Amino acid sequence: MAETKPATGLSRIFARKSVAQIMSENEKSELKRTLGPVNLVLLGIGCIIGAGIFVRTGNAAALHAGPAVMLSFVVAGLVCACAGLCYAELSSTLPVSGSAYTYSYTTLGEFAAWIMGALLLLEYGLAASVVAVGWSGYVVSLLGDFGLVIPPEFTGPMNHVTTLKDGTTLTTLFNVPAFLVTLVLACLLTIGISESSQVNNIIVAIKVTVIVAFIVIGGYKVLTHLPELSKNWVPFIPENEGEGKFGWEGVFRAASIVFFAYIGFEAVSTAGQEAKNPKKDMPIGIIGSLLVCTVLYMLVAAVLTMLVNYKELNVPDPVAVAVDSMGPQWAWFAMTIKAGAIIGLTSVILVLMYGQTRIFYAMARDGLLPKIFSRVHPKFQTPWINTIVVGIIVALAAGLFDINVLGDVTSVGTLAAFAIVCVSVIWLRQARPDLPRGFKVPLYPILPIFGILSCGALIFTVEQRVLHFFFIFLVGATAVYFLYGMWNSKLAKGEFVTGHEPAANELPHKLD
Repeated sequence: MAETKPATGLSRIFARKSVAQIMSENEKSELKRTLGPVNLVLLGIGCIIGAGIFVRTGNAAALHAGPAVMLSFVVAGLVCACAGLCYAELSSTLPVSGSAYTYSYTTLGEFAAWIMGALLLLEYGLAASVVAVGWSGYVVSLLGDFGLVIPPEFTGPMNHVTTLKDGTTLTTLFNVPAFLVTLVLACLLTIGISESSQVNNIIVAIKVTVIVAFIVIGGYKVLTHLPELSKNWVPFIPENEGEGKFGWEGVFRAASIVFFAYIGFEAVSTAGQEAKNPKKDMPIGIIGSLLVCTVLYMLVAAVLTMLVNYKELNVPDPVAVAVDSMGPQWAWFAMTIKAGAIIGLTSVILVLMYGQTRIFYAMARDGLLPKIFSRVHPKFQTPWINTIVVGIIVALAAGLFDINVLGDVTSVGTLAAFAIVCVSVIWLRQARPDLPRGFKVPLYPILPIFGILSCGALIFTVEQRVLHFFFIFLVGATAVYFLYGMWNSKLAKGEFVTGHEPAANELPHKLD
């Protein structure tokens, strides 16, 4: 481990990984440039389609936008496009295997990297909780089709009053299915599980097939009963009730909710090292996958809100509710859709939790978190204590909290992280204009600035209680940095850290 001059005073919080350090990590890369634009678009579609469309669309329509939730997907897609192009430039300039945490450490400095790490806890950790709650909804619905009923008190968040199908109300205590699936998957990650590309491709195919089947068959049902079902679209944009409920204000509020459906597109930008022609292929991959998914999402939202009145969609399993409304003759289709959603959501929970454990692992290796988070199990060769902690946090959040609160906090954290990525592009352009860039954000600096402003605008559409929690979370994260991270940072103490990511021989069970 090479020594560098330690940072002192306030300069500690601005200590940065040098570009040379980042590049030295990349010199050992043996990745081949084999991905063309079609490969990148398909990669993006596979990563984007997941929990958001199966889980949060109903909440957005029922509480804020009505049938106009279709327009909310367009707004959210535009914001993601700006952030995605910024991700693409950073990944082509600093082509290492890493996350936004790595980019922040290299550009804005250590404190910004710490804050980014905290935000990624919301993007990955709490996102896994949201998906687990959605998974629970589909499992409860599918089991109900076979006459197996889980007591409703144990299928919802703590102290939440819910209305049952017979019109009676009860107070839910704890979401047991969401809690259990998270713990089971945490155990699998602790033991070590390798997801082959073939298995991943199958799961992606199942998710896409479920979406397309819902659009085609649900669309057929809509077209054959159009006079009757078209009433569900009147009015298309419900009258504004204030506080982000309906009207155009509600459309933008819903955009911050369905934004969750686009989480995952960053995977395209991290493939920069393997793109045949980054300057040409990266924007096609990012914009192409976002465009395809936006169209699919709008079609799903159209069919969903036409089959079922939007007021009935404030549930964790809106697609299940819609297919159930098609009648008993479509029972086979309903069960198929639910089973496909459950398979897809299980994979998403696993990948999100995996991502969170590796972010903690990276921060621990840099000295910003206690060493115990980077301790590797001698037999399983996984960061086992780290994984157990993440599993408990995600499981408790899924069991105790309402999906709308969890989803809003996830979206706010992700939007803030995206804004920092946009800032990083601007900083690096000014500080190191000489660096070779495989791809440059077009219309610079307009698009990065628009990305920052649009992310900020969507953040402030959420409820005040979510913003208050977010503020308290950031204050707490900042306190932890100044009490621990600042004094234990290897970089600030002058210790050269050769990379953030787990070494191949330490963590061989990394998911593909």
